[in-house]
Amino acid sequence: MENDIQVQYKVTRLGVSTGMPISVLHIGEEQTTVAFGTDAEPEAVLVLSIGSNKTAVDFFKHTPPTPGEMETAIMVVEDEVTRAGKLLTGHPTLFTRDASIRELALIAGVSDQSEMILSLEAVERTFDLLASLVLGRPASSAGIPTNSTFAATLLILREFMHHLQFDSIRIGTPSM
Repeated sequence: MENDIQVQYKVTRLGVSTGMPISVLHIGEEQTTVAFGTDAEPEAVLVLSIGSNKTAVDFFKHTPPTPGEMETAIMVVEDEVTRAGKLLTGHPTLFTRDASIRELALIAGVSDQSEMILSLEAVERTFDLLASLVLGRPASSAGIPTNSTFAATLLILREFMHHLQFDSIRIGTPSM
């Protein structure tokens, strides 16, 4: 997993000026990785023990998750995400090449392009739809997938952006 994030970092860095601080996020099935830096090689790589499938299996026993399941997952994800905050220097731009985050952006209303920008505001609106679904709103009126993996991916991205104060995430063409 660390090699994957290093490759994603290097590919992303090709399109970004050297010296500009960047963070590259990858939400995998079993863990989330993030690479930080200002040069061709990442200065730090962090592996978080939260992933889309792992979080869904560990916390979501119902589809959609119950409010209690969601609250427990939020606490665990927050704890993991705050570990990444200790490595952030400057105010890096957040990037990803994840197909699942690209799908999330499309659901949030971002137009399909080779590079997309998903704002924290759009993530929050989508998370509000998930929260309504969790609280009993009919799935057909929510307009989002009801599967637990989607819920976990959205939760991890939202907590990462919210707690580390990223206004947006730039989504490149998936490399994996």
